[in-house]
Amino acid sequence: MNAAATEPPAAPRRHWQGWFWPQSLAARTAMVLLIGLTLVQGLGLLIHALDRMDLQKFVQARETSARAFAAWRTVVLAPPDRRAALLADLDLPPGLSATLDDVPLVPPDAPSLPPPVMRMYRLEQMMTVGPRGFRPRESRVGSIGPPGAFAASLRLADGPWLNLRVHMPPPRPWHSETFLVAFAVMTLAAALLTLWAVRRLTRPVRDLAAAADRLGRDVNAPPLPETGPAEVATAAHAFNTMAERIRRFVGDRTQMLAAVGHDLRTPITRLRLRAEFMEDDEQRRKMLADLDEMEAMVAATLAFARDDAAAEPSVPLDLAALVRTVLDEAADARPELPEDALAYGGPEHLTVQARPVALKRALTNLVANALTYGGAARVSLAPPSGRGAPIRLTVEDRGPGIPAAELERVFQPFHRLESSRSRETGGTGLGLPIARNILRAHGGDVALRNGRGGLVAEVTLPG
Repeated sequence: MNAAATEPPAAPRRHWQGWFWPQSLAARTAMVLLIGLTLVQGLGLLIHALDRMDLQKFVQARETSARAFAAWRTVVLAPPDRRAALLADLDLPPGLSATLDDVPLVPPDAPSLPPPVMRMYRLEQMMTVGPRGFRPRESRVGSIGPPGAFAASLRLADGPWLNLRVHMPPPRPWHSETFLVAFAVMTLAAALLTLWAVRRLTRPVRDLAAAADRLGRDVNAPPLPETGPAEVATAAHAFNTMAERIRRFVGDRTQMLAAVGHDLRTPITRLRLRAEFMEDDEQRRKMLADLDEMEAMVAATLAFARDDAAAEPSVPLDLAALVRTVLDEAADARPELPEDALAYGGPEHLTVQARPVALKRALTNLVANALTYGGAARVSLAPPSGRGAPIRLTVEDRGPGIPAAELERVFQPFHRLESSRSRETGGTGLGLPIARNILRAHGGDVALRNGRGGLVAEVTLPG
């Protein structure tokens, strides 16, 4: 692994659809439902408007036809000298006008009306149906004026023409001024109900994701409630079963390692007693050193296993004070260090939610690692830069660093760099793995990189 692997990965380039298509399941479901609801509402409104317009056209045509019949009957039955006055007193609908003239309004070459319009306004019945005395002596119907307008000229028996002009106003999809407001309110209410229902229905998925995250941090996290719809209850039961199996596996492994460690200590003790009776001082010293190393490795292995299954409660603690305590204890344990070997930079107080003993051990391992192999430990603490941002802590030493390919491998248990970190200088290869396990159990992490003055351990913790 190279040095670039420890830096945060670059954000993937999002496709243009990513700007319009949300990432979460709840947002996608809500968007699909809202788009469908909008289309259905829009199509429903369009169908309603078209149907209403057709009905208005039909009603207007029938009313215009009836009023036109009334106008014709009035002028036919009225005395010639009263026709104009009676015609002026008629209550005609908008778009219909009637006048008595000496000449027809419709010229002989006027375009004829389409048959559907003739049937809708019942013009043929006006000109042909009824007693002979009520039929016009001559009739003309044609399109004149703007599109959709037409006229009918009906000649009375004594000569004058009744000219009827028809130009209906365009139909309105809705008459009520509050119709669109009511429609918008109804659509908004349906959208809010959809959002509420989607969030409620997808809550089990969020709970399952949160439970999986808690399980990754704490193997003894509480189980999920197996309630709700059948599918949700089944998924929760499967998750709880998986978590229980993981807990049993961790417990069995810890018990196995504890048993192995206990069984190994007995022969180590016997070998130590036998070594004391050896006459060769050099061989006795080497054998006792090997036995001390074996015992230290067994103890470190058991501690590593116990940390995996630790159930220490998480409480609020002052991280800045904890860091200073670790540095003070390191200074007391190594009085031979120069004064500038240990340094702290950061806020006076910074409260986090953590397991005090475990977090102190992780920081102690990082500081001890820096002192042992780099001769110094300069700790810098930075509070979160914003909402949701992590807390950042760095431990920098003055050593030569390590090869880029080893920056990640050193976090493997029992992995040591023999060229610069031999067994004579101490360590069993578990300090960094223990620190990473503890920090990841807190929801954070630790990574290494080669800085300008030495190796840098970068720690992140939830803010």
